[in-house]
Amino acid sequence: MNILSVASEVYPLIKTGGLADVAGALPLALEPLGINTRTLLPGYPAVLAKLGNTDVLLHMPDLLGEPATVLSARHEGLDLLILDAPTLYNRPGGPYVDSDGRDFADNWKRFAALSLAGARIAQGALDDWRPDLVHVHDWQAALVPVYMRYDEKPEIPSLITIHNIAFQGQFSADILPDLGLPEHALWEALEYYGTLAFLKGGIATAHAISTVSPSYAEEILDPHFGMGMEGLIASRANDLFGIVNGIDTAVWNPDDDGLLASSYSTATLRKRVANREALTRHFGLDDDAAPIFCVISRLTWQKGMDVLAEVADDLVAAGGKLVILGSGDPALEEALQASAHRHPGRIGMVMGYNEPLSHLMQAGADAILIPSRFEPCGLTQLYGLRYGCVPVVSRTGGLNDTVIDANAAALAAKAATGIQFAPVTVAGLRQAVRRAIRLFDDKKLWYQIQKQGMKADVSWTASAQRYVDVYNRLLGKG
Repeated sequence: MNILSVASEVYPLIKTGGLADVAGALPLALEPLGINTRTLLPGYPAVLAKLGNTDVLLHMPDLLGEPATVLSARHEGLDLLILDAPTLYNRPGGPYVDSDGRDFADNWKRFAALSLAGARIAQGALDDWRPDLVHVHDWQAALVPVYMRYDEKPEIPSLITIHNIAFQGQFSADILPDLGLPEHALWEALEYYGTLAFLKGGIATAHAISTVSPSYAEEILDPHFGMGMEGLIASRANDLFGIVNGIDTAVWNPDDDGLLASSYSTATLRKRVANREALTRHFGLDDDAAPIFCVISRLTWQKGMDVLAEVADDLVAAGGKLVILGSGDPALEEALQASAHRHPGRIGMVMGYNEPLSHLMQAGADAILIPSRFEPCGLTQLYGLRYGCVPVVSRTGGLNDTVIDANAAALAAKAATGIQFAPVTVAGLRQAVRRAIRLFDDKKLWYQIQKQGMKADVSWTASAQRYVDVYNRLLGKG
């Protein structure tokens, strides 16, 4: 089976979030199952620099008025198609924002062009390869099924994966003529409360829809989580699937991780203490036996960081320590930095993102706090499970699907892998932290929870098979 995957970012070439991890890992997990995937992504400068040699497959002299070329390359096992359109992608900044952090004014055109190129390839623009199915990710690629729907050429089956419904690709409806779509496409697929939303178009026209966890698939049917699209999604409920993400267990492997002070496994869990000591030194914490909580997150309201800022003092008073890695809302950054200044030796903070440090934090902290208000899937709790860093999570989305709460029944069955709490309030998180500290004080019980989490299957194996099942259904084979 040949699959065309279309995404705006793909790890290890370019990454701003979990979308890149999925777009990079899923093709590799599908390959042993007989699925050949080619991934189309924009030719950002960083991508072209990492690829080096490429081959020209297709010239597109007028892609929404811009010259473009489709290049082919292979990189770390990925079969790639690169949309090289210098007027759209060759500029300073990130994939979506300029050097000052502002959205590019022509993002609508940059990602409509990606979608149009994807639609043309899906419909046979390449001489030597044609996909059986196209799998698109988030709003940046959501117009692929729209372009196929409103084209004279036959469309092929399509699947859209929603990684976070909060990001919808909303633009003025005035751009419709520039998209090259008929006027009725606006009312049939794209119109969203007076604007035009790329994601809505994908949800309306793709043959199937998936989200990155079963719980999130249920949540987006509710107005609280559906962000205004719950009615449309409910009308497509028979075509909606929730498939939890996996992680790359070769990159995230505590038994073979060169970024750690000491590797370890479930059989050698006591060697984990060397990472705890290294983490303590890195953040300037007091060297004592108090439990260390870590946070590795964007510092935003969605991630519940305002609640964390309110609970930080209580966490220290209850006998815990806290280390934070992240950046985001300036007000939340300031509030958390103030907590660190109030509690030297008990709270440490590093601004920004640091991949090696994130590995050390998962290997050295005792628990990871994830108080998200909504979380489509989440990856940091999966890393925590893998590394014996017990997840303390809000009961939502993928967090609910991947962490087994340490209630009495789960503890008795030796099935618990973490702590869940709800709602996301100061009282709720405070209680969860105190629960974690009480469990930590029972070293035998804590060790049991750690080991059970480390045994959990957080790989892509089962999820890749779920995607194959959806592909087969779309192709009439299942």
